[in-house]
Amino acid sequence: MGATWARAVRILPRGEPGAFPAPAIVAAAMNPCKCAWLGHPKRGCKCTPTDLARYAAWVSGPVLDRLDLQIEVPALTSDELLRASPGESSEAMRGRVLAARDRQRERGSLNAMLSNAALRQHCALNSAGTRLIADAVDRGGMSARAVHRALRVARTIADLAGEEHVSALRLAEALQYRAYEARKLVAG
Repeated sequence: MGATWARAVRILPRGEPGAFPAPAIVAAAMNPCKCAWLGHPKRGCKCTPTDLARYAAWVSGPVLDRLDLQIEVPALTSDELLRASPGESSEAMRGRVLAARDRQRERGSLNAMLSNAALRQHCALNSAGTRLIADAVDRGGMSARAVHRALRVARTIADLAGEEHVSALRLAEALQYRAYEARKLVAG
């Protein structure tokens, strides 16, 4: 379902509480609905609209806000599965990721750790990007925290593509990676 970064582990022993640096990625997965067949090409979902809304409510808005990527993975037909062409090699992807991280370090921080001021500077939007964000907030109900997460993801997508600026196209892609949140807003 999604992933996010955790920056520290907080431990409350018998004495002084302590926070210890512990950068980690948190990943989660869930079925699309209670019966697990929503969107399946051959098997029909048996959930009612009420069931779907109740299932979507299991994950709270504040938790969704903290997940950078929320990707729905549809079921594939056997033809789609067997005829899929190989994607980018792991070695090529590794090279792009290392180059993107180098760009981020040159800016002084990895995108996940950008302060709000640095985020505004390195994710400055043109008018098309500004309209996309306004639409996500005004019509989609996206929170400020979710907007910041989407901007960080858009900055990373641009870095992976070797682009200096975050275009509206990269921002639109990042917003699409918040699919579960958007579906929950429609269901609720």
